[in-house]
Amino acid sequence: MTNIAEPALRPQRPEFSSGPCAKRPGWTLQSLQDAALGRSHRAKIGKAKLAAAIDQTRAILGIPADYKIGIVPASDTGAVEMALWSLLGARGVDMLAWESFGSGWVTDVVKQLKLDDVRKIEAGYGELPNLADVDTKNRDVVFTWNGTTSGVRVPNGDWIDADREGLTICDATSAAFAMDLDWDKLDVVTFSWQKVMGGEAAHGMLILSPRAVERLETFTPDRPLPKIFRLTKGGKLIEGIFKGETINTPSMLAVEDYLDALGWAADLGGLNALQARADANLAVLADWVAGSDWAAFLCADEATRSNTSVCLKIADPWFAALDADGQTAVQKAMVKLLEDKDVAYDIGAYRDAPAGLRIWCGATVEVEDLAALTPWLDWAYASVKADQA
Repeated sequence: MTNIAEPALRPQRPEFSSGPCAKRPGWTLQSLQDAALGRSHRAKIGKAKLAAAIDQTRAILGIPADYKIGIVPASDTGAVEMALWSLLGARGVDMLAWESFGSGWVTDVVKQLKLDDVRKIEAGYGELPNLADVDTKNRDVVFTWNGTTSGVRVPNGDWIDADREGLTICDATSAAFAMDLDWDKLDVVTFSWQKVMGGEAAHGMLILSPRAVERLETFTPDRPLPKIFRLTKGGKLIEGIFKGETINTPSMLAVEDYLDALGWAADLGGLNALQARADANLAVLADWVAGSDWAAFLCADEATRSNTSVCLKIADPWFAALDADGQTAVQKAMVKLLEDKDVAYDIGAYRDAPAGLRIWCGATVEVEDLAALTPWLDWAYASVKADQA
């Protein structure tokens, strides 16, 4: 290994993973001492905690009073799948994809649901599809608000028709609590606790507008639905799901952890404060990228650049001249160096994305840690290049 001087200052918390994400500042296991462990989630205490998680989510995100909020199994993936399997098929659907998870929803709708009238509107990593091509007036639409694996987000909800006839189904898992979601334009919204709030995995949130509830109660899919996906009984919404009566057994420890994160967010000042922290974190990396001779944002358009899952590419001609295996080897070597030094954990680009780095900048990350990280990124790249060039 080439001996290049290491930076003097390390991040205090090297957890920059894009999911599960860093816990809130100051978190300890003692924060969960009031968890309803050993108690049924159907007991009074369990129901109260689940209902509190729903109520506090509504308060911080500003979700309209007539929207339903449910806690469902299998993280954001489970919430999205419930929506796709339960709601799609009543009319044609436009599927948007510009990164891995959006592409996964396309695959599910085309190959698993096997719907006939599906339009795929796609773009490559780092780009956003032409939103003007989407028929939000007449068709259902499925999209991610923020592409976790590409670092590209929609700029707003202006492209969605207010008087639409179809439903908009939005995977907002790395956007909720960090970006403005236009609730009037969204009929189904999903997210998971382990992203911006730094909660634990395996639980998802499913939010339904009155229009989505109407679809559920008037449309019967031409396919069997597993019990874990069923949101209606006898043609009516199962209201209990949206009052904390979960379909299957939740982890009350994870519920307590989510409540702790929600309480921290409220103490900060709510949604605006969470967004400000994510924006400040992104600004640290933007200032560093502006002066870098090797790093660039995968998303070149500042208006559509994520402030949570920030994806970087290597813009050095030496790197560009390498084949795909060589580029992946450079990425892996950098990631290993930084992990071995306890500087940054789990910051390699997503496996399907171009070789590079992905650094979580959500609200639970401290701006000082990102400032301390950037010299180490320079050190790691210089070290690997010196060894391999």
